[in-house]
Amino acid sequence: MTLFPYVAGMTWGWTGVRGTWAVPEAAASMRAMAEHGVNWTALAYASVQKTAQSTEVPLGEAPTVTDDEIRWAIREAKSLGLKVCLKPVVNVADGTWRAYIGFFDWDVPGEPSWGEWFASYREFILHSARIAEAEGCEMLCVGCEMVRADAREKDWRSLIAAVREVYSGLVTYNCDKYQEDHVRWWDAVDVVTSSGYYPIDRLEAELDRIEPVVKASGKPFFFMEAGCPSRTGSPDLPNDWSLPGAPSGEEQLRYYRAMFAACDARPWMRGFMLWDWPPLLYAEADAAGNDDYCPYGKPAGGLLTEYYTGKTAR
Repeated sequence: MTLFPYVAGMTWGWTGVRGTWAVPEAAASMRAMAEHGVNWTALAYASVQKTAQSTEVPLGEAPTVTDDEIRWAIREAKSLGLKVCLKPVVNVADGTWRAYIGFFDWDVPGEPSWGEWFASYREFILHSARIAEAEGCEMLCVGCEMVRADAREKDWRSLIAAVREVYSGLVTYNCDKYQEDHVRWWDAVDVVTSSGYYPIDRLEAELDRIEPVVKASGKPFFFMEAGCPSRTGSPDLPNDWSLPGAPSGEEQLRYYRAMFAACDARPWMRGFMLWDWPPLLYAEADAAGNDDYCPYGKPAGGLLTEYYTGKTAR
């Protein structure tokens, strides 16, 4: 496995709501993010299908950001010296998590099918791939946390092959937490990535589990998503963005310290695309009362800047 340059990254722009990118506030937000030592950003936006059993992944429809907004964000990031991973994602309008998008294992006439869904999803991803190629994005993420779809190996291999016909950069897939050792087609991508929202007392054990997967793949690995809300209790369940608790920058800082320390001991761990930095940033004076993932103006933000700057200066 060749050494992969360290990804000192941050996810920006989620959920990609039309009208929130390509505005002065979004530009200011991205500049503030860049000041924290980041060298990569994942520009994340979502197409919204109606239900988990819908087979149409809308292309170019509100509330998803427009192509012009996507191009603006890529160019803005590059003007700040950042490498870009374009990250098109599918969400479900009724709030169902995308991991539950799924159909019968075999296609049945008259029933929604994997074949129909992948045909629509393929057009969505290929559209993004063409933008990524035209704008010089260094990486494209072809899916995120699609747990029920992970087993559709032939469909993913076919999609990735089609992507490579129109896009020449690095290709990755962002599997969900605990799924790294269940994806059987890591050889089809260039970089293995996952959502690393592991409880603070499970970080070491989960990295132990992931390590043989990474070594067997022979591919670079980083956490395409990772982080923790600034909220009491969140270090024990960092993937739960709605967990009740009072705002706490110290809790977020405690998690960041543990996460960085655990990952530093693993030479195969090549970084993070931390979750996340909003396009419309709260005022720094309001940071103490903000209980979301963004570290801006919080104790974890200072640690992040120091940590990332140290990593990229080597």
